[in-house]
Amino acid sequence: MAQSQPRQNFHIESEAGINRQINMELYASYCYQSMSYYFDRDDVALPGFSKFFKKSSDDEREHAEKFMKYQNKR
Repeated sequence: MAQSQPRQNFHIESEAGINRQINMELYASYCYQSMSYYFDRDDVALPGFSKFFKKSSDDEREHAEKFMKYQNKR
């Protein structure tokens, strides 16, 4: 994995670890979003589950965005 150039006192493994966490958060967000749309289908029609997984997806994406903002600050 390529390292950003202007890193000062930021270990390569730390950056890689944060990048892996970002990927896991985005993957979880995608999975929750998929489940949200599944439970929103007409033949399933469980709006409470759909709403729960939509909120979970939004939360995970927000976590990833916070990590990305942190990476950009470093």
